[in-house]
Amino acid sequence: MTRIELYDTTLRDGAQTWGITFSLDDKIRIAQKLDEMGIDLIEGGYPGSNPKDRKFFKAAKDIPFKHSRIVAFGSTCRSDLTPEKDSQVASLIETGTEYVTIVGKSWDLHVREILAIPLEKNLSMIEDTIAFLLPHFSRVIFDAEHFFDGFKRNKEYAIQTLRAAEEKGATVLVLCDTNGGCLPSEISSIITETKKHVSAAIGIHSHNDSETAVANTLAAVQAGAVHVQGTINGIGERCGNANLISIIPALAVKMQLLDFPPEKLRLLKHVSEFVDEMANRTPLKSQPYVGASAFAHKGGLHTSAVMKSTIAYEHIDPTLVGNNRIFPMSEQAGRAALVQKAAQYGIPLKPEDPRVNEILKTIKDLEARGAHYEVADGSFELLMKRMLGLHKKFFTLHGFHVSNMKRQGDTKTYSDAVVRIVVGDKMEFSAAEGNGPVNALDLAFRKALQLFYPCVTEVMLTDFKVRVLEGTSGTGATVRVLIESTDGDQVWWTAGFSQNVIQASWDALVDSIDYKLQKDLANRGS
Repeated sequence: MTRIELYDTTLRDGAQTWGITFSLDDKIRIAQKLDEMGIDLIEGGYPGSNPKDRKFFKAAKDIPFKHSRIVAFGSTCRSDLTPEKDSQVASLIETGTEYVTIVGKSWDLHVREILAIPLEKNLSMIEDTIAFLLPHFSRVIFDAEHFFDGFKRNKEYAIQTLRAAEEKGATVLVLCDTNGGCLPSEISSIITETKKHVSAAIGIHSHNDSETAVANTLAAVQAGAVHVQGTINGIGERCGNANLISIIPALAVKMQLLDFPPEKLRLLKHVSEFVDEMANRTPLKSQPYVGASAFAHKGGLHTSAVMKSTIAYEHIDPTLVGNNRIFPMSEQAGRAALVQKAAQYGIPLKPEDPRVNEILKTIKDLEARGAHYEVADGSFELLMKRMLGLHKKFFTLHGFHVSNMKRQGDTKTYSDAVVRIVVGDKMEFSAAEGNGPVNALDLAFRKALQLFYPCVTEVMLTDFKVRVLEGTSGTGATVRVLIESTDGDQVWWTAGFSQNVIQASWDALVDSIDYKLQKDLANRGS
């Protein structure tokens, strides 16, 4: 098996994504995760462009990477300077990295019209820069920018740029589809032809402007590329880069061209979500391989088939990439899905149990009125337990009141909540002021309960989403409130549905706390 080298450019090319800014600490954490996952080369940034990247390379020297090597990125020297006098070239040497990547023009249009220099001058810039850097690095990688577009316009010149880099010591020639306009068939044929003219290892760097970056990368490997560049989750400028999260399992599992240990493969979902967290982005549910819905089976016929044979509707075993098979509850849910879902909650239920039909009917009736439990597993578990007589009642709501007040001249709206609950034969009254009505309700509710159940103080609400479910009723539409909660050990989602957003919020809050009590106390006789 030819060894394929994985090169991640999340910290440089990925950081150019519109709306994403990585702090220095973010970059260090991401690099450590990439190392843990087994990425060979991590492009740390462009030290010649900003101080933050220079600080990253300095900090990276003190990090004991177990597998990955950090790579500095720069460009060929300016046309009016020699490499010795170009500060951005000098900054590469100052990083102290073992490897360096240099980008140079390979499309004659860019040389003539963008750089506005003779074609021969561009070749000498490539040669001089690589020759100058080679004594300072064990490897120089050459990124041939716009190579495929350049090849289609002027094949001879595009090949000349590669030869110039190779003759001066570049060990990897990375062919870049910088505009992202190529299709897999073009990538394959151009690489096949290019390999006839150079001897150095071929790499691939694809952008996703035609939604083919992953396909182009796989086609490149089939055509002989042994160095693969991409980013986590495909982030990058414009439409993004080739997504390593999809490329790695395709090469390792499907094509069997990449030797990637199973324990590293299982980190894909975790690393994908980690980078999204650092980028302050919501993970894409439909992302192939690792998305929350990548192996979700909603239709009754589908779930029944998957229960019999997982390959009926799954292209790989989801656990290979750290994902899970899920059966979202919906009006399409079948008996098999419901039984499978109950088993996840530790509830023994058989398909022939008459209660299965009752629960399905209840779900469909609720969803007809706007309720959806596809994400709110906490609320759905409570619903099932209530219907099956497995729910322990810890409290009863006697009533609540919320008020909001903003006087003339105030910059803040004041929210107060009063909650009355009954626990056993005792009624507890509690009031609180909060940052909005939902926060006030949450504080008052837990304040009342903690006298009886101290564990509720462990619960934190970490996300709160409101969505209008009907788009035609204006302010009278049904809304769904979705709450994410954690106690530091487990994370759960609960939901409330109502035409009144406060009522929907209250229902989601009650389920959140009720879920905690069921988890901690229901099986202890408390």
